[in-house]
Amino acid sequence: MPPDGFLPRLFWTTLIVLLLILGFQYFFSSDGLRGNFFSGGGNRASVEPRVVQARGNLAEDEKSTIELFENARVSVVFITTRQRVMDAWTRNIFSVPSGNGSGFIWDDQGHVITNFHVIKGASEAIIRLTDGRDYKASLVGASPAHDIAVLKIGFGFERPAPVPLGTSHDLRVGQKVFAIGNPFGLDWTLTTGIISALDRSLPGGDGRTIDNLIQTDAAINPGNSGGPLLDSAGRLIGINTAIYSPSGTSAGIGFAVPVDTVNRVVPQIISRGKYIRPAMGITVDEKLNNRLVERLQVNGVVILSIAPGSAADEAGLQGATLTPDGNIIANDIIIALENKPIDSVSKLLARIDSYKIGDTIRITVQRKNQQIDIPVTLQAGD
Repeated sequence: MPPDGFLPRLFWTTLIVLLLILGFQYFFSSDGLRGNFFSGGGNRASVEPRVVQARGNLAEDEKSTIELFENARVSVVFITTRQRVMDAWTRNIFSVPSGNGSGFIWDDQGHVITNFHVIKGASEAIIRLTDGRDYKASLVGASPAHDIAVLKIGFGFERPAPVPLGTSHDLRVGQKVFAIGNPFGLDWTLTTGIISALDRSLPGGDGRTIDNLIQTDAAINPGNSGGPLLDSAGRLIGINTAIYSPSGTSAGIGFAVPVDTVNRVVPQIISRGKYIRPAMGITVDEKLNNRLVERLQVNGVVILSIAPGSAADEAGLQGATLTPDGNIIANDIIIALENKPIDSVSKLLARIDSYKIGDTIRITVQRKNQQIDIPVTLQAGD
């Protein structure tokens, strides 16, 4: 015999289940909520696609941007690199992908320009053209101090035309710029912006400072490195080289090596396999200089020593004197180069680097209580 209260509970449970079943049937029926709300009430009309509104002509700036991209993209390349690694157990050598970046055709001999950091540590590089052809590249040489590397692809095929060359000495903040590259491996991407600032400096990967950089707000992301920065005439004005971003992606602050630097460095790399800096034959040191000028309360660069027979020696520059008790007495302090103030070792080296071996430059030094202008003919550095 069922316990007390069992039959009433069974009755109400059965009733609730029946009501739920009826409710679901109504909801999913053609007359229920689903039918009325989701299926249009059962009445369907014949509907044609909407008429496309005529667009009209493209704006002139759009036309010029499209033309610039279509003309320049064939000269931009996609670079993938590989690195050899050894298996710790088998001692077998494997070639594994190590990165990618961008580059561009420099001349009719098949030289390709990119950033040094794009190919640093790589054992091989593959260059892909816009038509899908892949070519193994050889390394001609590099200048880590400028983050520039020169590759070369072989003969026996029709190479794209070089990127038209511009100049960077007359650039102005506010000019439009266009960057073409392969951000995140998304090949041949165009971004636009303006020149945000000039003569910026950034620390390089090897501890050196890269100077005279162009700052732009054109979106530059990983993979853009080595690609061209163009002006509104489609001329090369820089190599996209770095971004400033805590997240590692574009934050509207990108940097490019100016083309005047590229045009000075690349011919040396092609002809000599490396870049030889112009120099005066003096010894300077950033950390020591900071302490000395702070103690002396001057802005400039203290010449620590002069190499015998160097350009500085022939010009009559004087190095510092070391006293018996180990103190340094400054003699010549470089305060200007061609009337442009010098306040750090990195700025001095960057200014000298903008000239060629054999050029004569005017150095202004503070010697005791006098300012003296001294001409120095630059020699080959180390």
